[in-house]
Amino acid sequence: MVERLTLGSEPLTPALVAAAAATRPTIELSEAGLARMAASRRVVEQALAEGTPVYGVTRGLGARVGETLSAEQLAEFSLLTIRGRAHAVGEPDAVENVRAAMIVRLHTLLRGHAGASPALAEHLCACLNAGLTPIVPAIASVGASDVTWNATLALGLIGEGRLVDADGRVGDGVDLLEAHGIAPLMLGTRDGLALVNHSSGVAGAAALALMATRQMFEAAQTAAALSVEAFRANVRAFDPEVLGVKPSQGQDAAAAGLRRRLAGSGLYEQGAARRLQDPLSFRNLPQLHGTVAAALGFAEAAVLVETDGSSDNPIVLVEWGEVVSCGAYFASELTNAIEAVSRAMIHLTFAQLARMAKHLDPEFSELPLFLADASSGSNGFAPLIKTAEALVGELVHAAQPAAIWPSLNANTVEDCISSAPVAVRALARVADLSSRLTAIELMIAACAIDLRGCGATMAEPLGAAHSALRQVSALPIDHRPLGAEVEALAEAVRAGTFAGA
Repeated sequence: MVERLTLGSEPLTPALVAAAAATRPTIELSEAGLARMAASRRVVEQALAEGTPVYGVTRGLGARVGETLSAEQLAEFSLLTIRGRAHAVGEPDAVENVRAAMIVRLHTLLRGHAGASPALAEHLCACLNAGLTPIVPAIASVGASDVTWNATLALGLIGEGRLVDADGRVGDGVDLLEAHGIAPLMLGTRDGLALVNHSSGVAGAAALALMATRQMFEAAQTAAALSVEAFRANVRAFDPEVLGVKPSQGQDAAAAGLRRRLAGSGLYEQGAARRLQDPLSFRNLPQLHGTVAAALGFAEAAVLVETDGSSDNPIVLVEWGEVVSCGAYFASELTNAIEAVSRAMIHLTFAQLARMAKHLDPEFSELPLFLADASSGSNGFAPLIKTAEALVGELVHAAQPAAIWPSLNANTVEDCISSAPVAVRALARVADLSSRLTAIELMIAACAIDLRGCGATMAEPLGAAHSALRQVSALPIDHRPLGAEVEALAEAVRAGTFAGA
């Protein structure tokens, strides 16, 4: 649990973002970060004094980039920038997503390339520490900066939007800010654009979705290892010397995770495996899960760039005394990396479904049909496979690539999009669906272990997983609805109960 987090100093990893969004640590601002902000602010003030053409500072935004702002316009341009772009719609985004965005924006402001007032960082920090979170509808961004989503978030910070406090109370921003002793944010020149034109919204959501998927992957590793125990599969295929003949990216990490979970299992004894060659869903676990491990590594690197780097436009280069228009906010690399994880999860998911079917088929498992008590007339887990396949259908649909098209924004000046928010929301759904599929595999594998009577030789980490499962779901020896037990186990999966060794 993260209790205190200093931003603007050490790298802000996706794991730190996710932990801070969930646990509400005390946020502190590094002195070095505030100094960098002050230095970049002086560059902006110099540009203002000299009338240097600067996008969104002395010139207009979007298609109005050629228009010079008058002295009267400069006075309220920051405020109008927010009001004129706060157009998010749909159901409110998760509080954790909004907090993650605030944490990322605060950290990246402290990198010193935004040219924003240090008071902006101090206000964001005060809101986070007070547990005040703007209510932001989820749909607004096309992934070429999160302008309209960010602007809706910013409304709450300046007291014009809606906020929710740490106790779940919702109210007008100005009222809740006042109740917590925080004055509504007074915007300086450039501050409105600094709150609006960046990719912190999708970066924060990506960190949460990625860490949730990492949790699901570890639970799926545990479920797969439990299936290996239940099936009495051949574990030789997981050994380093066997995998070394074709060192596919990710497979070593996946296989090492499986070996840790299976350490001490009776399956390592000579002749323990039932078959010379197992079905691919067992034999190719290092390759199938290795695909996910490799994709997660690729995506974590891409998300780190977003959570730790500056995504502003324009950016301030203090060393050169320049304010430069750029494309730092564009998130196409993030889209590709996140979608790689979603697509990799399809491979893992199909293998889960295949293993479940193998446990239920006496030809492969040498156990009762559907793992059912024949005397009860029950079909055992057979009907639950329909639920599993329904989950697979939903997951595969969610994992399809997000649409990309030439944009019509700003009189087609802003003519490219990344659709990163769509890809990120899809991965979050993939992770959620995966928790339920993994719960079903855990239930089926545990039942197969009990029917086979091999629990005494089971690896210790898997014995602990089996015991944790049985506290939620008893051995199904009769007709009973299992949906509630699947949901309870899925919640335990999301909580990390089955993350394993």
